[in-house]
Amino acid sequence: MKLETLTASQAAKLLENKEVSSVELTQACLDRIELRNGEVGAFAHIDPEFSLKQAALADSEPRRSSFQGVPFGVKDVIDTKDFLTERGTPIHAGRQPVADAKCVQLMREAGAVLLGKLVSTEYAMFTPNETRHPLDLTRTAGGSSSGTGAAVADNMVPLAFGNQTAGSLIRPAAYCGVYGLKPTHGTTDGAGILPLQLYFDTLGYMARSVEDLQSFYSIVSQDQQRQVWSEKKRPKIGLCRTFHWSSAEKDSQAMLLKTGEQFEQLGYEVTSFELPESYSNLVAVHRRILYKGISDSLAKDYESSAGKMSEGLLEVVREGQKCTEEAFMTAFRIADACRTEVNEMFGDLDAIICPSTPSEAPEGWGTGSPIFQVMWTLLGVPCLNLPVGFGPNQMPLGVQLIGRRYDDANLLALGDYLMRNFKSIQIESFSNAKS
Repeated sequence: MKLETLTASQAAKLLENKEVSSVELTQACLDRIELRNGEVGAFAHIDPEFSLKQAALADSEPRRSSFQGVPFGVKDVIDTKDFLTERGTPIHAGRQPVADAKCVQLMREAGAVLLGKLVSTEYAMFTPNETRHPLDLTRTAGGSSSGTGAAVADNMVPLAFGNQTAGSLIRPAAYCGVYGLKPTHGTTDGAGILPLQLYFDTLGYMARSVEDLQSFYSIVSQDQQRQVWSEKKRPKIGLCRTFHWSSAEKDSQAMLLKTGEQFEQLGYEVTSFELPESYSNLVAVHRRILYKGISDSLAKDYESSAGKMSEGLLEVVREGQKCTEEAFMTAFRIADACRTEVNEMFGDLDAIICPSTPSEAPEGWGTGSPIFQVMWTLLGVPCLNLPVGFGPNQMPLGVQLIGRRYDDANLLALGDYLMRNFKSIQIESFSNAKS
């Protein structure tokens, strides 16, 4: 049994039954990091002595939660008092927080073992750092939660925090073939997390099973997120191409359609779903609000250290600075009106499925397009990446399961139910020309 390959829930059961120790599990993860991190570049900071001491403590104390003794990783824009938090930029090199972010504090209070800090893109934006895709080092792991996706996928750690302000959580989860949850906006405490645009900023979670996400999110939200979908209720799913269907390559289009077909074969009701026309411009609305927020949040760093910022980030800040208060408020009113009414959009559907990404993870260093995430981030709804199969290049492809605001527990239960008997889909080779 390779301990590092266990899901968090599988490991938790062995820990509870004292069939393995947290020290053994943590050491297995550290060994995997030592073996692979030089190539993959998922972890920015580790301290084996620190983590093993925490594991020994977890082994010696009465159990506080199901995840006591389970290692977890933290994206490097989330504060940790025992590790540097450098935010993916040389401007914050050596930055040492004095306290853990609230989400880290809650996991540590639950007895989980902090394994280290995971690579983020520059300021959790678009410019990549060293992370590569664990299945193909010539490809991106996505962004901005690049280290999070790569580490969970490559069995370096069973659980890890990311976050999303545009598409930073769902995209790397989909590229790397793991489960990723961007919950309803505002359901968890964001204290100690780099702010970009608070109206969008959302703490996120990655793991290798939905069961793991349910327990992980329960600890951090301080609310019970574990539900079981009733066998008596036939799921009703809306298949949504979104307004950006033409941005998807044929592999991603085929994956969504084949997922819908398999859901139907499993006995679930799948219907075509069209978004309201009022949503057609939400990507542009998101951009205006986001860029204005970034220009405000990074104003001090821009004034003091613009020379250490990437050209892409400088363009974002400068565009945000040009946004007038009137233009910002107009965009904000549109976003807020749509967010307020979004739950009505679902009608009698239990959830919506749409592409997670335009394609498999691209070659090169670019982190990919967030085009299939930004609208949902603006609307503040919960999104769950389902790793449903592989594309023509044998790289993971996912679909997003989208639910109503504040219906996260139900969405997770549905996701677990939908994937219980799901068979991984293989998309055959064809030209990647768009249709």
